[in-house]
Amino acid sequence: MKRQSWIEWEHEIPVVRQCALTEVARSTLYAQRQPVAVDETDLLLCRLIDEEYTRRPFYGSRRMVVFLKNKGFDVNRKRVQRLMRCMGLAGMAPGPNTSRPHPQNKVYPYLLRGVAVTRPNQVWSTDITYGAPNLRRYH
Repeated sequence: MKRQSWIEWEHEIPVVRQCALTEVARSTLYAQRQPVAVDETDLLLCRLIDEEYTRRPFYGSRRMVVFLKNKGFDVNRKRVQRLMRCMGLAGMAPGPNTSRPHPQNKVYPYLLRGVAVTRPNQVWSTDITYGAPNLRRYH
């Protein structure tokens, strides 16, 4: 008979104290514990989320909550986040659109195109992007 079998989960003595008395590590008990049964509602929600995500992969948890509420399910965002995380789904958020220049901005020509820099102090540049000037020398 193993000492782990002496410990009862629904006993008046707490599990921590039972483990101390029997010299059994609590991690051993929790590792051997049976998995919790999956809720049927969660399975249905997962199926609905998966179907909608297949149609609209850009939907995140907020839009999924609206979709599920329109289907008649009263769910909160944390539950949808948990289910999406379990299924490995994430909404695709658009990134910042920094590649397109504004049409009113002037485009300055690159004056060093085709110039071979062959000696020290031939080309100098400065950068005032972040406030304080930063003088650079290329050689």
